Amino acid sequence: MKEIDLRSDTVTRPTKGMLQAIMTAEVGDDVYKEDPTINKLEKKLADMFGMDDALFFPTGSMANQAAIKLHTQPAEQLICDKWAHVYNYEGGGVSFNSGVSCKLVDGDRGMITAEQVKENINPPDFYHSPLTSLVCLENTTNKGGGACYDLEEIKKIKKVCDKHGLGLHLDGARLFNALVKKGEDPKDYGKIFDTISVCLSKGLGTPMGSVLIGKKKLMKNAIRVRKVLGGGMRQVGFMAAAGIYALDNHVERLAKDHERAQEIGETLAAQNYIGKVEPVETNIIIFYLADASKEETFMKYLHKNDIQISNMGQGKLRIVTHLDYTEEMHNRFLESLSSFKP
Repeated sequence: MKEIDLRSDTVTRPTKGMLQAIMTAEVGDDVYKEDPTINKLEKKLADMFGMDDALFFPTGSMANQAAIKLHTQPAEQLICDKWAHVYNYEGGGVSFNSGVSCKLVDGDRGMITAEQVKENINPPDFYHSPLTSLVCLENTTNKGGGACYDLEEIKKIKKVCDKHGLGLHLDGARLFNALVKKGEDPKDYGKIFDTISVCLSKGLGTPMGSVLIGKKKLMKNAIRVRKVLGGGMRQVGFMAAAGIYALDNHVERLAKDHERAQEIGETLAAQNYIGKVEPVETNIIIFYLADASKEETFMKYLHKNDIQISNMGQGKLRIVTHLDYTEEMHNRFLESLSSFKP
């Protein structure tokens, strides 16, 4: 019986087709910008979003950190939701790498509004407070349970940013989940944001890699920042080939992950041991037990049945569907949830 690992959509292994693409990739030295497959991937994503340039990074955190560095100067401040990945899950890199602080906004499931952005901009002539220079959004939201922004609200946020001279960065680690769910065009995002980070190793199932896409005036310094952060790599076109394969073959299938997540959410909501299930939009399910003291018992039960999920603390549990989660696993997992007796 195969283990069911629903901790994250980063636990996937390359498919046979992806492995073949990796093994046959044409590669070169990317530090010299001579890796043809990396160059092809970067151009593919820049064109897809209608933006000027793109640069491959080993991780999404490094891509986000580079973007923040490109947008800001030390002692400035960025605005983000209190659950934002750049604040919670990047090791304090905002302060360590850029010398920047975060103004945390109490949004809805990780999403903030244009009005909230406006309210949290520090007066630029009040030198006692940090100068606000950047707004960071996340779509879909990780800690917010895979929630998707309304594109119209993002456009309103962009107007506020333009009026106040602020940069606008999107942590698009699971952006393709949002695009599939909402039926949106990547170019709509390219028109709004100054920079976008796209992760290839989450929903799209590659072994590694994220790409930072943006406007030329910012991206001209991106390769220097990547070098400083230690992100220059050599024959990394093998991973770029995996990214190209994923973009060509793994985007539309995200709808299946969303469908299974919805069914898991409905099954959980029907159990009397569940206190609350957050709204399910994409491939992440956030839920809480009715009796928090039963959490250890529940997790041990899942472990005994070869099932892994994430404990996010404070009673918050997370399930993430993905490429390697099969229909057989899905049916077995639903049965396990229905069979648990606290």
